[in-house]
Amino acid sequence: MEKQALKQLIDVAAGRRPADLVIKYGKVVDVYSGCVTEGDVALCGGRIAGVGDYEGLQTVDARGQYAAPGFIDSHIHIESSYVSPEEIGRLLTPCGSTTIIADPHEIVNVCGLEGLRYMLDAAEETALDIRYMLPSCVPATPFEHAGAVVDAAAMEAPMGDSRILGLGEFMNYPGVVAGLDEALDKLLTAHRAGKPIDGHCPAVSGKDLNAYAAALIHTDHECTTVAEMQDRIARGLYVLLRQGSACHDLRRLLKGVTRENSRRCLLCSDDRQPKTIFERGHLDDHLRICVEEGVDAVAAIRMATLNAAECFRLYDRGAVAPGLRADIVLLEDLKDFRVRRVFIEGREVARDGRYLLPVARRGIGPVSGSFHVKDFHADKLKLHLRSDTVHVIGVNPGTVVTRKETAVVQRDAEGDFVFAPEADIAKVAVVERHQNTGRVAVGLLRGYGIRHGAVALSVAHDSHNIIVVGVSNAEMACAVERLMDQNGGVVMVRGGEVVGSMPMPIGGIMSDQTGEWVDRKLTDLHDAARQVLGISRDVEPVMTLCFMSLAVIPEIKLTDMGLFDVTAFAFIPVEAQT
Repeated sequence: MEKQALKQLIDVAAGRRPADLVIKYGKVVDVYSGCVTEGDVALCGGRIAGVGDYEGLQTVDARGQYAAPGFIDSHIHIESSYVSPEEIGRLLTPCGSTTIIADPHEIVNVCGLEGLRYMLDAAEETALDIRYMLPSCVPATPFEHAGAVVDAAAMEAPMGDSRILGLGEFMNYPGVVAGLDEALDKLLTAHRAGKPIDGHCPAVSGKDLNAYAAALIHTDHECTTVAEMQDRIARGLYVLLRQGSACHDLRRLLKGVTRENSRRCLLCSDDRQPKTIFERGHLDDHLRICVEEGVDAVAAIRMATLNAAECFRLYDRGAVAPGLRADIVLLEDLKDFRVRRVFIEGREVARDGRYLLPVARRGIGPVSGSFHVKDFHADKLKLHLRSDTVHVIGVNPGTVVTRKETAVVQRDAEGDFVFAPEADIAKVAVVERHQNTGRVAVGLLRGYGIRHGAVALSVAHDSHNIIVVGVSNAEMACAVERLMDQNGGVVMVRGGEVVGSMPMPIGGIMSDQTGEWVDRKLTDLHDAARQVLGISRDVEPVMTLCFMSLAVIPEIKLTDMGLFDVTAFAFIPVEAQT
């Protein structure tokens, strides 16, 4: 802050000159003291000058409303919303969100550091303050092919960029625990820069968890039980309580939140599709759930504001207090958390669910056209099974965790899998799309519920190769080919005809259209999945399939290199020993 701006701020705070804007007659949520007070909030030059009795050049009548700090999502992947950074800003800001901590490892796994540059540039076109973590795992594991390799040497320059907040979720927890040079070199880039490291350590416990925490990794958002949450808090980690479109952990974990440990708890969405945003909102939805589960409203707001600001060292925000950024949300009440008005750096950016600013968009040329598939044909989808007893990936509805199961299936004369609707087992394949390797890995998926046709996606976490599931090789191949024709996204086919599609030209993982357009497309896809393909109503057909290739989440997944047992951290054959 320049001296003149600082002097003006002090003069307004002291009452010697009028504020630029005063939010009057409201109730102020004090996250420091854990209470609600009465008073005006005076703004000057994008900052809060003071709370008390003030006059200003402009006033906002907040009578009957609560002035709370702007909400901070402590961990989100913009790409998982299927929209661009400019569009996510338009969607989230009316929900009271003023800052998000975003990890762009999806687009960086596809497009490398060019993808990071695109995300940084696009973020400049929205009022939402998007702070990026530098992806730590590109590729996410050595057990798949990604579109890029970002090693410790390549991290040095972007880690020094002031727009990079820290090191993104460190999914290679085995590498950390084992003390492998590659992992340690990446951690040290963040240590040297004095920046925090985001964690990712599902099911890690005991001395392994001690080792992970000893590496000065700061957070974890992969807790699924209260015991795991308490274990991490005891070791000094912040725990990010997740409630996204795919993973719903918040209610379960809130049962372990106490007055004593709540300061180590943050709120995050991880992923948030437009449909979820339109129906339930963003962190305002998290806050409603917190209060429903018996958490004090101010304590809940603190988890969505001050705790996140302190965790990620954003010391200029997180509370309604003198000197901080004027990121303020006016709420109708502290139960339903209906957002009436949103201010970011003192400027009103949203009111009653509407984003008030024009939306400009950056060009997507550097991150489009990302399909490099060699010699793909239907015969590559054949299984040559030597046994009727096989390993299958078992879908768990409502979570990205899968079950490692065995089943007895039918085979044809060549040993290929024969689909039987009553068994609820379908063929699934991953087609490498970044390096022209020609790799295609095939496995079996149980619990997805498909009875006809095929579904293909180019959104397959984290390397985002093509993943396809279907009842026949011909329909699966057709879906893959149509997907490449439209430059990525989602395609559903039956009998050789496309019955649903959504192009995603930004790296094959994001649309360049509005959230409303994406929502309509997803609704159409869900309808086609249920009505035309017969996919189970218990399964979210798109998001579920996105995670069947994520080889850092237990128990079993499929990458372009084969069937991977995450618990054993090893590839296994499709055939099971009997």
